Amino acid sequence: MPVLEAQGVTYSYDGFVTVLEEVGFTVDAGQVVGLLGPNGSGKSTLIKTVFDLLSLQAGSIIVGGHEHASPAAKSQAMYLASNDYLPQFLTGREYVEMLGRLYGVDVDDGTADQLFETFSMSGRYDDLIEDYSHGMRKKTQLVSALLMRRPLTIIDETLNGIDIEALHLTEKELGRLRDEGRSVVLCTHDFALLERLADRILFLDHGVLVADATTSSLVAQHGSLAAMVFGHLDAESHRP
Repeated sequence: MPVLEAQGVTYSYDGFVTVLEEVGFTVDAGQVVGLLGPNGSGKSTLIKTVFDLLSLQAGSIIVGGHEHASPAAKSQAMYLASNDYLPQFLTGREYVEMLGRLYGVDVDDGTADQLFETFSMSGRYDDLIEDYSHGMRKKTQLVSALLMRRPLTIIDETLNGIDIEALHLTEKELGRLRDEGRSVVLCTHDFALLERLADRILFLDHGVLVADATTSSLVAQHGSLAAMVFGHLDAESHRP
């Protein structure tokens, strides 16, 4: 059974501007799937619809065998947003423990503290989030996802703003999630990262799913993911 299945997802703002049009795909257990597309292609709208942050207007979304808006579905998946908006009045420990209660995860403080240290935040686990830098907040989001270890984690540009060492560590940790049979949808413009890590690529443009194929087949066909994306955009810009 796929961990995520979308069929015919269509979304319009104000009933006029269509940002998703009949989008359908599946994410199987134990897969890392890259989500690509230019700004305004509908990526964030799609992700927010999966998590019921935007009401589904047409089509269907199933998460872990459950209708996406149900509590059972929401317990299966974790969303890491592109922004770094975290509750500033909490410490890192309190934030992690809050997520643990929401997801029913008994967080091991030793493991959490070790992850903070691994991500170059040694001694900051009990500091207020308001005292964290932008990069530290991003890394706190990532550490939280690694601690919750949901069947499905969707990352929307969260890797922007973190240092190179943390990016390298994140790549390894996401690979471990896959090895455990968990799935990750990674929305990023880091083509090289996706070529190394992603099993499949979803490419959205103007709300339409342009490509849904294995990373290896797309690289073999186009030479690189960058060549695929920019080639498509150049072709679109020359259409009458």
